[in-house]
Amino acid sequence: MKEKHEIRLWSVLFWLIVWQLISMRLDSEILLVSPFRVLGRLGQLMLTAAFWKAVLFTLSRIAAGFFLAAVAGVLLAAAASRFVRFRELLTPLMLAVRSVPVASFIILALIWFSSQNLSVFISFLMVLPIIYTSVLDGIRNVDRALLEMAQVFRIPGFRVMRYIYLPQVMPFFYSACSVALGMSWKAGAAAEVIGIPKGSIGERLQQAKVYLDTPDLFAWTLVIVAASLFFEKLVLFLARRIAKRCNAMPIKH
Repeated sequence: MKEKHEIRLWSVLFWLIVWQLISMRLDSEILLVSPFRVLGRLGQLMLTAAFWKAVLFTLSRIAAGFFLAAVAGVLLAAAASRFVRFRELLTPLMLAVRSVPVASFIILALIWFSSQNLSVFISFLMVLPIIYTSVLDGIRNVDRALLEMAQVFRIPGFRVMRYIYLPQVMPFFYSACSVALGMSWKAGAAAEVIGIPKGSIGERLQQAKVYLDTPDLFAWTLVIVAASLFFEKLVLFLARRIAKRCNAMPIKH
């Protein structure tokens, strides 16, 4: 399954030039800072211990929310595929989670618990319905002829799972991950900007906004983009490795 986007160097350079030209035309660092100024500020931030602590804080919490949602989504999808009433029970819940604006969940979550783990909860909520729906579709599209053959030859349940379900469901899981990864970072970063947990990237973004520190705002935004891409590549690499070990349908990269 081919990824939806490919980043080309020439296109990146094109938009950097456009950015630089607009910045020079406006001639106001508050309105739009130049890419060279942003990179310079990013280099300064990277020399501080507080920078890496903030990156680790945000990365660990968004990653925790994503992986918890991935596990929960797979388990709930497996149960829903087996029990019709359970699937009917979850349907309105998943629809509500997908439909309600993320800002509403963030504000509600701030009433329930501390902002320190807010991004874990929000990332979990955004990822869960995507994983659940895709994995459930994958399970329901498993080749019934293979399942009937396994039943006739009394193949153990573990082998049925290993050689029939996993290879055919894995492409659906991979596709869900490729969509959910970006959403987890967008939602998690938004949660931190609103909740302002101490020591997070969201706190730094909020401070940059308050003090009209545009170089810091762009530098921290660039950090979020880079961390998101790194996390996405890592998770999709692991998913491809698992698919390969399970003899799944080819997943291109």
